[in-house]
This record gives sequence, structure tokens and C-alpha cells, in this order.
Amino acid sequence: MHTRRRFLAGLGAVSAAALSPFASRLTAADARASSAAVPGYGPLQGDPEGLLDLPRGFRYRVISRVGQDMDDGFVVPGLPDDMHAFPAAGGRTILVRNHELNPGSKETAFRAMKGSLSDTQLARIYDPGAGRGGVTTVIVDVASGKVERQFLSLAGTLRNCSGGATPWGSWISSEEIVISAGQYGARREHGYNFEVPAAATGLVKPLPLKAMGRFNHEAAVVDPRTGAVYQTEDRDNGLLYRFLPEKRQRLVAGGRLQALAIRDLPGVHTGNRQGGAIEFSIGQRFAVDWVDLDEVTSPNDDLREQGRSRGAAIFLRGEGMTVEVDAAGGGTCIWFVSTTGGPHRLGQLWCYRPAVGEGSNHERRHPGTIELGVEPRNVDLLRNGDNLTLAPFGDLLVCEDNPVAQHIVGITASGGMYRFAANPRRDSEFAGATFSPDGSTLFVNLQNPGLTFAVKGPWESRRADGGS
Repeated sequence: MHTRRRFLAGLGAVSAAALSPFASRLTAADARASSAAVPGYGPLQGDPEGLLDLPRGFRYRVISRVGQDMDDGFVVPGLPDDMHAFPAAGGRTILVRNHELNPGSKETAFRAMKGSLSDTQLARIYDPGAGRGGVTTVIVDVASGKVERQFLSLAGTLRNCSGGATPWGSWISSEEIVISAGQYGARREHGYNFEVPAAATGLVKPLPLKAMGRFNHEAAVVDPRTGAVYQTEDRDNGLLYRFLPEKRQRLVAGGRLQALAIRDLPGVHTGNRQGGAIEFSIGQRFAVDWVDLDEVTSPNDDLREQGRSRGAAIFLRGEGMTVEVDAAGGGTCIWFVSTTGGPHRLGQLWCYRPAVGEGSNHERRHPGTIELGVEPRNVDLLRNGDNLTLAPFGDLLVCEDNPVAQHIVGITASGGMYRFAANPRRDSEFAGATFSPDGSTLFVNLQNPGLTFAVKGPWESRRADGGS
């Protein structure tokens, strides 16, 4: 987690206007004068290898690829998705990386094994029937870019798409699927979160975090002040969830699951689609309430309907999340993406500001607030954001997931947008953008053909205030 003083990011077709989480609203005149496109790091240069286009001065190394032998006898699974970079001794970085594999997927960690699984390994596979996804851990020497070790750390789960890092040094890996035992050969229920310590040295015991809900999980983020966990749901009628753990740093001990409702707008659709009951404007703040949810293991996969019946707001395909703390004011913004929100279905970025007494009885009188921070209207700026991360130099970096052209897009503190990277093949999403703890290296995945990149370059050449 890194800190910025402000973030202004409302974007129209050719102009920007927004309310910063930590600053004042731009005046209308300022908004009209603001340009949405900024130089960033300059034009992208074509990659002779046809893998990753970057600005001049930046370079990449492929540090891991699908099918490689790992140090535990397994192979690197396919479809690498979200991940996080944790600090390790000696300037090393520990990457904890999801793999978004479905029932029947062939690119599993086991496909090229010689011999049978041991009893110990079998005991640590959540679902030997349908489970194909999981998590790998990659230990990287950041200075040299050399991978020192990579291994399987969670196995037997499904569609491990996104998730989030915890302040206590673990990764919440989320299943973006809901199936029951008996479906697709499954022996256990799916649709849960699992926790993987960054310090794991092999397969961890796979414990489903059932109290956090069973639904199409996407991302998760922990507020470092309170320990509350916020979760998105990748559905066209998804909710924003809050989990209040009984014990901080002990998610497996249970807790309370709730859904966000916008006060005085019960069940509102936030997509700004034609015919909607309300149009949300950039920077307009709304007080929120949190409604309790029952039977959170949801045997009928209807948690979102339950929340909606109690007044929860609907978000179109909730996906990536990150947390930003204001060093000056001490406030927190939970940024999250609605991938197909907005009148042109190009996506939205929302900011939820937790209450000072988040999760306490004081919330009713002093509630948290939510506001729309970004709503692109121009496909040349941003189209269907997914994973996102907060860069050490203050910008948000957003991975695009669309069938047309995929980029990593930077959004500056003053609301400008620039393209930092492109997939020249135009056939696969970027995922899992995360910076090494020392800020020198951006790690990111390209789902197909299943590559993890380490990117270095002159990060300091661009100012966080939108300058080039």
C-alpha cells in the first residue's frame, strides 16, 4: 500500500472533472480546461518479440511462463491472474499468484507430473474432483530478476481470479465460481475465499473462509485501520460486500457479512444506464448503510438477491480493488472497479470512504460515503478496467480486460490518463499488476500465453501530479 495526497479522476470524452477523495471539487471552469489525455511516459514502442509494448527506456523480463517445471515437481499452471508482491529478506520479493482455471482445464499444475501425488499432497488438495485452479508462489531476486524458487501453494480450488493482500502478510485468493458437490465432478462446494500466507513454503491447508460468503468472488481489500474486508462480485447484478471479522488477522474465526446500501436509494442500480432511477455524477457523495446478510454460504447462489431485497446497491461486474490512505488527513479510500458500468459500458471506478467508526454503532449518525470517481467515455482512454494497483509514484495503474485491445492504463492525481503498456497480440487481458516493495519493478501477467513479466525503467521521470 502506498500513499497519495489527492486523486482527481472524473473523465469525459475530452475533459476531466472530479472530486478528489482528499481534495476539493474542481470548479466547472477548471474541469472544462482539464485534458483527459496526458503524455505519461511517452509513446509505446513496438516489442520485437511481440509480447509487451512499453515506453522508451522501459524493459521487461519474462520471469515465469505456463508449463515450466517448478521446484516442487509440479508445473506452472495456466491463466495467471491477480497477484501481490510481498517483501522478503535480502531484497527479494515473494509473488503470490492466482490461476483462473475452470473444471476441465488442461493447464493444471499436475499435468506433466512424473509419478503419483503423495498422501501429504493429496490431503492438501481442496477438491481432487473438479479443482483445477489454485495459487503459486514465486520468489524473485529483484536486483537480478532471477526466479529463485516457484511452487504450488494452494491446490484444488476453481477460477482463482482475484483476491487481495492482507496487512498481516497473506493473500486472500478468491473463487469466481459457484458450484456444488456433484457438478462437473466436484466433491466439495466452491465459491469461497482461501488464505495463503506469503511465507508458505509449499501447499497450505485449504480452509474455505465460509463466513466471508459464497458467491462469484472477485477482489478483496483490507482496511488497515479497522481490519474490515471489502469484496466485489463479478456479476451484472453484483453487490459490494463488507466482512467484519470476529478477530483481526483471523479470518477463519468467522465474522459478519454485509452489503452496501446507498442511504435513501434502496436497491439502486449504479450503472448510469439509460432509464436508471438516478444518474450518478462524478464526485457526488452519498451516505451509505450496511445491511446484514443471512445464510451466507448461499446454497441457492442468491446472496445478491437477498442483499437487493434489503436495499443493497447493484454494481455492474465489480472487479479490481485497492486501498489508498491519505497521509495528511488519515482518511481511507477503497477504490473498486465496475467493469461494465457507465452509459457506454466502458467501466467505472468508485471510491468508498469508510466511516470513522466503521463497523460500530456510530455509523448510523456518521456514515461512510461512496462516490463515482472515474467514468470514461472514450475507448481510446480506458475500456473495461479490471485489476488495479496504486503505484509508488502516486498513479493508479489499471489492467484492461476487453476483446478489442488490452492496455495497462495510468490515471494521474489530476485526472489524466495515459497508456503505459499494450498487448500487441490483442488477444488476452493483463492481470495482477503489482509493484515490488522497493518500487523498482512492476510485475504483471498476460493470461494468454501465460506469462509473468518483471518491468523496470525510469519510474521517477514522471511526476504524480500528472506531469510528464
